[in-house]
Amino acid sequence: MEINHGLLANECGKQLTLQVMKSARGYYIGTSEDGMPFSRESAEYYSMQSEASDALRDGSWTQRESP
Repeated sequence: MEINHGLLANECGKQLTLQVMKSARGYYIGTSEDGMPFSRESAEYYSMQSEASDALRDGSWTQRESP
């Protein structure tokens, strides 16, 4: 089953599309609202944007269970 929306964001009542995000720690899979980060959905951080994009595309990332 392909996940298109953030589960943690959904717990806050938001249906936000998953995307590759960047922070000081690296790239991660998360959501944003109004151009601002909303939730970090992946347990992993990636050193390269392409690694995070590949993980999002093929589903090889781990969903965080809590914020």
